[in-house]
Amino acid sequence: MDCLTVLYHLAASPADVAARAAALALEQSIEMPLAAVRSDYVREEIVARVADVAPLPAGGFRVALELAVETTGSEIGQLMNMLFGNCSLQDDVQLVDVALPPALLGAFPGPRFGIAGLRERLDAHGRALTCTALKPQGLPPSELAALAGTFARAGLDVIKDDHGIANQRYAPFAARVAACQRAVAAANRETGRRAVYAPSLSGGPRQLAEQVRIARDEGVGALLAAPMVMGLPTFAELVAAIEVPVIAHPALGGVSRIHPPLLCGRLFRLCGADATIFPNYGGRFSYSRELCVELTDGARAPHGHLRACLPVPAGGMNVARVPEMLALYGRDTMLLIGGALLSAGDELFERSREFVATVAAHGPSAT
Repeated sequence: MDCLTVLYHLAASPADVAARAAALALEQSIEMPLAAVRSDYVREEIVARVADVAPLPAGGFRVALELAVETTGSEIGQLMNMLFGNCSLQDDVQLVDVALPPALLGAFPGPRFGIAGLRERLDAHGRALTCTALKPQGLPPSELAALAGTFARAGLDVIKDDHGIANQRYAPFAARVAACQRAVAAANRETGRRAVYAPSLSGGPRQLAEQVRIARDEGVGALLAAPMVMGLPTFAELVAAIEVPVIAHPALGGVSRIHPPLLCGRLFRLCGADATIFPNYGGRFSYSRELCVELTDGARAPHGHLRACLPVPAGGMNVARVPEMLALYGRDTMLLIGGALLSAGDELFERSREFVATVAAHGPSAT
C-alpha cells in the first residue's frame, strides 16, 4: 500500500511496548480487533503496520507506524484524524513527526506567498523582518489605530492585532480594522514604506467570511489566524480563499501533545501559513533553544513544492536580544516584540525605531 510514516513517542515498558505499538496501529487505522476483520482488502491495505520500535534515551520508545495514504482522503482534517485522532485521548502517546509521500504532499498547496512573497510585498530584502502586536485588548479602535500609526511610522514591517483582540464591543472588528488600516496607510504615505496591518480573525465560518470581506474591502495587507482555535481544515480553506499573506498564531497549540516543530513548523506550513509565530526560548514560555531551531527548520527547510514559511519567534522578547536571535535564526526570520515596546510609554516611537535600527544593523551579518 502507498503509505505515510508516522512517528510517535510512547511511554511503555520494554515488556509491554510490542503489544502497545500493535494496539496503536489498530487504533489509528481500523479501531477494532484485527480478528474481527473479514475483508482481505482491509487487512492488506488499510490496517496500519508497525514499522519500527526503538528505545528513547530518556525512557519510553519511538514507534513508527505506516498508515495507508488512502485513509487520509487527501484532506487536512482527515489526515490529522489518522495521525492523532483517537490516540490523542491516550496520555502515553505523543505525535512527533510524519513523512508524507509525494502523491499526498502534492494535495496541499502550502504557503501562497512564503518568505520570498512576504519580502516582495513588504519591499524588505537582505534583512530580518520586524513585527509587533497591538495590545492590550480593551482599548477602543481610535487608540489601537494611534498605536498602529506610530509603529508604522517607526518603520516596523508588520503590525498585527494581539490574538486576544477579536470582535469585542470595545473594539468591533469592522471599526477597528478600518481605523488601523487608515493609520498604517497614512504612515506609509508619509514614510514611503510598505508596512502592513494584520487584523486577527475569529469566530465560526460565517463570521470569518464576513471578516475576510471587511479586511479585503479595507485593503489590509495581511491576516492573523489561530489554526488550532478555528480548526486546521477551516484554516486551510481560509488561506486558499484569500489573497494576502496569513500569519499563524500558536494559541491552543499546547493542548494536543503534538511536537511543536511538527505542529507550528510543518503542519501549519502544510495548511498554507506564510508565517508562523512560536514561543522563543528564554521568554515567558518553556520552549528550549533546540526546540526553536527544530521548529524553524520545519518551517523553512526544502519540502517538496512547498514554499518556505517565515518563522516568527515571540513571547517576552526585547530589543537587547535582537543580535542573539538573529545570530541563531538568520535573516529569514521575523522578530516579534510587543510588550517590551509598549512599555516605553511616551517613548514608544523611539523604542520602536531602535528595534528597527538594531535589526537593520545586525541583519547583514547573520547567516
